[in-house]
Amino acid sequence: MKFGVVTFPGSNCDEDMVHVLGTVMGQQVETLWHKEHDLKGVDVVVLPGGFSYGDYLRSGAIARFSPIMQEVAAHAAKGGLVFGVCNGFQVLCEAGLLPGALLHNEGQRFIAKNVYIRPATRKTLITAAVPDRALKIPIAHGEGRYHADSATLKALHEKDQVLFRYCDAEGRISELANPNGSKENIAGICNAARNVFGMMPHPERAADERLGNTDGKYLFESLLQAVNA
Repeated sequence: MKFGVVTFPGSNCDEDMVHVLGTVMGQQVETLWHKEHDLKGVDVVVLPGGFSYGDYLRSGAIARFSPIMQEVAAHAAKGGLVFGVCNGFQVLCEAGLLPGALLHNEGQRFIAKNVYIRPATRKTLITAAVPDRALKIPIAHGEGRYHADSATLKALHEKDQVLFRYCDAEGRISELANPNGSKENIAGICNAARNVFGMMPHPERAADERLGNTDGKYLFESLLQAVNA
């Protein structure tokens, strides 16, 4: 499978993602500059974490207008896979490729720490083979509080579009286990067609044995297993 990792001005997790996809997972990886109009034939477009354009407006609000996002939207419309992590999740929401928005964390503070998430559905490529237990995955964001109106939340649950929810180390979902105030502990979602995925926690930061945690690797393995099945 061929992955393309997009770099916006201010991206800072692009090399992390390239390392995990290429070195750890052994996949072909193309680097994509935000001003390009060529996806270079990739199967999966990845929007990494960081601070695109400095996040001087809402996070991802400027990046959505980058030339490459026209190609990303067209790729998604044709059924191509798109995966946004942290700032990439914000960009996808701002671009209308995923419903809802990411707002300032409760408490108005940047949070960087390990948290726990649990898969909420088995019906997506990125969760199908992930263990049904608490996964320790780091977060690093100031605007990670997922928000959507009641109708959107209802539709997300009815159509199994919630990918992950924040939980405690035992897998229990509660208000205390919610690090940023996200609606219903939502940590990641997908679109109705199940080919566009977004999540706040950073699986690429928990996918290398040298870091002492490989829980994030399950997501990449799930995607590859499902596509290659």
